[in-house]
Amino acid sequence: MKIQLFITGGTIDARYNYVKAKVDYDVTRVGEMLDRGRVRVEVGTEQLMLLDSGDITDGQRQQILEKCQAAEEDRIVITHGTDTLVKTAELLGRNITDKTVVLVGAMIPYVFKGSDALFNIGAAVTAVQILEPGVYVAMNGKIFNWDNVQKDFDLAEFKELS
Repeated sequence: MKIQLFITGGTIDARYNYVKAKVDYDVTRVGEMLDRGRVRVEVGTEQLMLLDSGDITDGQRQQILEKCQAAEEDRIVITHGTDTLVKTAELLGRNITDKTVVLVGAMIPYVFKGSDALFNIGAAVTAVQILEPGVYVAMNGKIFNWDNVQKDFDLAEFKELS
């Protein structure tokens, strides 16, 4: 089984830029996360963009959809910023039914101590191998269906819709 992993950015890949005194993006660290997590399933990675999810446009969301639809693999993981992850999951969920797609992010960047990134990537890689076709979100040790998930901005975690 081969998994396709598309990288779009988000907190999972953010770093702190001391010169600009803000979080930004220089390179993806997803390959390092897969190596550090000792992932032994075959994973192909492709960086589509490296953006804060608040900066992802509808056109770029469409690009993510088209990449998923065109992928030879039927198991896909997408790293994504958490602020608009649900919006992208909805677009994919309404348009993809024949593949298993898992979106994943982090609340704390991988490069920061105490990050949830490595755990979340591991959960997503595992989940995509065992879930039925559909679109899901892997966060906080839980798997959510694309149409029953929301980000609780006050608690900084994902939960089912109320």
